[in-house]
Amino acid sequence: NNNNNTLSIHELPQETQLSIERKRLADYCRKAYKKVNHTREETRETTVCQCENSFYVDTVRAFRDRRYEYKDFHKKWKKNLATASKKDDLNEVKRCNNLIVIYDSLQLAHKCILNSFYGYVMRRGARWHRMEMGGIVCTTGSTIIKRTRELIEQIGRPLELDTDGIWCVLPATFPENYELTTRDPSRPKVVISYPCSLLNLIIKDHYTNDQYHELIDKEKHQYEIRSENSIFFEIDGPYLAMILPASKEEGKRIKKRYCVFNMDGSIAELKGFEVKRNGELQLIKIFQASVFEAFLKGTTLEECYNHVATIADYWLDMLYSHAKDITDKELFELISERRTMSRMLSDYGEQKSTSISTAKRLAEFLGEDVIKDKGLCCRFVIANVPRDAPITERAIPLAIFQSEQSIRNHYLRKWLHLSSVDNLDIREILDWNYYVDRFNSCIQKIITIPAALQNIRNPVPRVSHPDWLHKRLVEKNSLYKQKRITDVFNSIDKQTHI
Repeated sequence: NNNNNTLSIHELPQETQLSIERKRLADYCRKAYKKVNHTREETRETTVCQCENSFYVDTVRAFRDRRYEYKDFHKKWKKNLATASKKDDLNEVKRCNNLIVIYDSLQLAHKCILNSFYGYVMRRGARWHRMEMGGIVCTTGSTIIKRTRELIEQIGRPLELDTDGIWCVLPATFPENYELTTRDPSRPKVVISYPCSLLNLIIKDHYTNDQYHELIDKEKHQYEIRSENSIFFEIDGPYLAMILPASKEEGKRIKKRYCVFNMDGSIAELKGFEVKRNGELQLIKIFQASVFEAFLKGTTLEECYNHVATIADYWLDMLYSHAKDITDKELFELISERRTMSRMLSDYGEQKSTSISTAKRLAEFLGEDVIKDKGLCCRFVIANVPRDAPITERAIPLAIFQSEQSIRNHYLRKWLHLSSVDNLDIREILDWNYYVDRFNSCIQKIITIPAALQNIRNPVPRVSHPDWLHKRLVEKNSLYKQKRITDVFNSIDKQTHI
């Protein structure tokens, strides 16, 4: 209103008009279509040709060939290590171990660079940006992984699918390596990986380019036509175990999150978990770092989950006892969260989050200078007061507890809406239910839901199952559920019956 007169929408500033229209349109789409965005898939065909100037292909090939050199050196020094170990030559063993680490690091570095080529061509503004090239790489990779999964499902069981690889479990009796004897004195023995050869045969049959043109004479534009296939599978493993978390939602899976163990019990690969992320609760990081190793203990599933549950119960006891046995400094390290603001506070507008609330409160007692630049690091804890306020407004910056007592008391009274904060114990104002819920969510994904899906009784009874899983377990164990007719019969061997 302007002097009690209502303004028409066309009298408002252009930016205000657009924001109102966007909001109204989004509200209508949510009401009418139950969604705001509409995703549509289109199948298109395109060709990426570098016959005249194959600079990009040559660059990728050079990196690939150099990586293969480092992989060969890595294999060579692994053999030298085995020879040195038999001779008990400690100096040579140390030298071999150092070179193995160096060449493994170099081949991994080249692998990372090779993978970044795809991301580079997809990035707008890149010198060699070509969306079609990225699309061809993406669809080729996805079709290869789909074919691979279909084959593995006939042999074993696929565990995790990625854009450039697949984790799977194969029967112990499935052939692994074949050793061939040759007449070449430089290579008397050749080891062939049977699973790798099986997959590469599919690649050869379906993805070989039989009309690859390589420029021989630039002036006369003469080309050599040959068959080219530079896509190969590499086999890693076998490994001792793979830990996969479950989703809290029914029918969904958590992608790109797993922990793989070597045969000696060391972690080979850890991906996606909170223990690798910056800013997550230190409590959850410490829990995950110790719980993964516990999965290797025990001889049965029940024993394994009992060992895992012991670690979960230890941290649950700490939360339910309000951390009475540890100091305030240790408590802050365990439950404080860290967020880094990628933009300036003014750029977030009317958005609400715990980090934004923390930044505003830091500016209150440290001054406006702390929020002028982007990259502000916010460390905070969640309070249980004001009771009716959302979590985003109950974030308390950790820096306030390190300030003078008079300043601390003044701002805590203001933020917590308390009349007095003298002799206040931090444990009295922390939202313990919030931290228990966060920790319970982690336990559900890693322990209780996978245990239930493997027909194991809940190893951590204090953490209840989600409603959908509880309902499924009740129906499965119900005495009144009608059995299938196939459950009445037992299968027997045909030869035995005859």
